[in-house]
Amino acid sequence: MKRVRCPKCDNFITFDESKYEEGQSLVFECPECDKQFAIRIGVSKLRKTQKEENKENDRSEIKDGKNSYGSIIVIENVFHYKQIIPLVQGDNVIGRYMKGNNINTPIETVDPSVDTNHCVINVSKDKRGKIKYVLRDGPSNTGTFVDNEILGDRDRRLISDGTVFTIGATSIILHGPESDEQ
Repeated sequence: MKRVRCPKCDNFITFDESKYEEGQSLVFECPECDKQFAIRIGVSKLRKTQKEENKENDRSEIKDGKNSYGSIIVIENVFHYKQIIPLVQGDNVIGRYMKGNNINTPIETVDPSVDTNHCVINVSKDKRGKIKYVLRDGPSNTGTFVDNEILGDRDRRLISDGTVFTIGATSIILHGPESDEQ
């Protein structure tokens, strides 16, 4: 199976490429935005996937094969799709990936309850050099929940390794640098 991305709305369309010959042109109509577009089998003019872009734009410091600031594991509850996204020092703005959105920690999701700018994890070091994580809401439309409590627009919550928080129908687990297995 092969995926193509709609050039207008960035929605993925999946098709079986084994049914077509190399060089053959296919026309698709996006079910989300009704945009019609064509591709040629064997020739890719589409941009790279977010995963491939993240490998090229490595935004984390790696020491001994481990991310020095930790990562988040994103698990979409309804869709069962897991992503591991490294964190950087400073603000990590988390939200739904959308073409043209300039957040630095995008999540590829079709969960409509995740905003494009949903929440922020600030990664910094305390006076002793220990990494600390502070979570705050974006502000978002559906809220950010930690321990079944919603964060207010101005609330900040100190979180640690293993903390589970929820944005929309998506659960996220924080992993510190010691627990990252990459």
